[in-house]
Amino acid sequence: VYIDVYPVTNHEFIEFVKQNPEWKKSGIKKIFADENYLAHWESDSNIGHSQPLSAPVTNISWFAANAYCRCQGKRLPSTDEWEYVAMANKNIRDARYLKSYNEYILGWYEKPKTFNNKVGSTFKNYWNVYDLHGLVWEWTNDFNSVLISGESRKDVDNDSNLFCGSAAIGVTDLMNYAAFMRYAVRGSLKAKYTVKNLGFRCVK
Repeated sequence: VYIDVYPVTNHEFIEFVKQNPEWKKSGIKKIFADENYLAHWESDSNIGHSQPLSAPVTNISWFAANAYCRCQGKRLPSTDEWEYVAMANKNIRDARYLKSYNEYILGWYEKPKTFNNKVGSTFKNYWNVYDLHGLVWEWTNDFNSVLISGESRKDVDNDSNLFCGSAAIGVTDLMNYAAFMRYAVRGSLKAKYTVKNLGFRCVK
């Protein structure tokens, strides 16, 4: 599996929309995105001055992110794939238990409007991947991977409850608060939700 070095940018998503007009801001079906879909764009093909073209695309639903990746011959990463790459710092592949690393991640959570920054503005990790922490939250492909009730009546429409990435499925250290923050965000979203600090990247 190969993961993209950067999250998808506004510029890249504009090009996708031009070629796939069913995903344009003015024409998106309500089943695929809520009312905030691409809310920061001035029009279907012009982002305006709210963000640079090289900033990560946000206010994007899971459905739109998934469609983009498929058009590139790729897919969204699974939660496990995302977490595996994201647990690396600059020098080692598993930095989850380093106090300094978790403090860095928690410090990002407190910073405002990091989604306005250009892709590549955070550190390059052990796998030469940028922006897993410090820019935007990111969608993952799998859904209901944790929040399955086990009661078939409640699980009928699980495919409508696709959740946000950066979850902490395999967390065993209860003091890893940064990971549990990701878990909490992941469990609060559905596939059509769009959030101003939520973007995505693809894998192949």
